[in-house]
Amino acid sequence: MAYKKPWYGSYKSMMDRCYREKSAHYDQYGGRGISVCEEWRNFETFGAWAETSGFKKGLTLERKDVNGNYCPENCTWATPKQQANNRRNTIFLEWNGERKSVHQWAEELGVSASTLKNRHYLGWSVEEILTLSVSRRKPRRGNVYVSAD
Repeated sequence: MAYKKPWYGSYKSMMDRCYREKSAHYDQYGGRGISVCEEWRNFETFGAWAETSGFKKGLTLERKDVNGNYCPENCTWATPKQQANNRRNTIFLEWNGERKSVHQWAEELGVSASTLKNRHYLGWSVEEILTLSVSRRKPRRGNVYVSAD
């Protein structure tokens, strides 16, 4: 039975997102033209690909090109963390020849991603976003900040 296969949830979700108009995410997938290749519309063919392409429990199906269709050439298995860096709204910053998502830079620099995103939205340069230290302030007391020093 197909539904007992560990990859079946990914298959069902993919098909729902692309073809079931009542799916919560249809507008972000099928509604904007994302489809499933003909061969993968057969769950056994998809299953054969899943079992030979590195599927492991805890991984989910990811499209390499977020605007491309579901097909063997455009899909891989990824961790939730990897998938978070491959969304249409992911902010990428390039600095010193390295292109990374805000979350990847935050992890590397030991800074919160929200700090880096806020700097980006405020129009800071990439160098300022990534190199200026984070001010550590004590909690507010009235309307005055107390210096951390």
